[in-house]
Amino acid sequence: MDPEKLAISETTDGKPARPGFEDKAAPAPIDSRTGMHEAYWVLSEVERAKGFVRPVRRSYRHVGVAKPKNPVRDLTSTELERHGNYGYVKYEEYPQEGDSLVCGRFWTQKDLDGRGCGTTTTMGLALAETYARDPSYYGSTFCCGCGTHLPVGVGGEFVWEGTQERVGS
Repeated sequence: MDPEKLAISETTDGKPARPGFEDKAAPAPIDSRTGMHEAYWVLSEVERAKGFVRPVRRSYRHVGVAKPKNPVRDLTSTELERHGNYGYVKYEEYPQEGDSLVCGRFWTQKDLDGRGCGTTTTMGLALAETYARDPSYYGSTFCCGCGTHLPVGVGGEFVWEGTQERVGS
């Protein structure tokens, strides 16, 4: 975890980070029965009390990866040779803006076809307030339907319940 964020964070269970997890994305290992970590980092009460930049929302729905915004094309033979073992089947070229080095994205058929499982997950208040205070605090979140952590953000797999707004963006 980012040392600056870690300095203003605490754990959901109020215990110190488990040995070996002091600087990790979560302060405790995954519980094999649930797929969730035994505890999560959240912003401290003092930090959350400073106010929110987004509404406090507790539930989100697994809708899958956002679809391409630009036309996609088949992979070239060179791209297939280099990247085919990852399951990529299409490439989305991004319009060049300024000095951006990001040129595009490779897509798997699963990402192009797939939808999330549709499950709505509800989280505790401290986690919800952390998202509301710092929407990009987390890089992934847990899906109760899939039993695993999946990406959040602009290209993430979840939307806030009742909206089309991506969790973590």
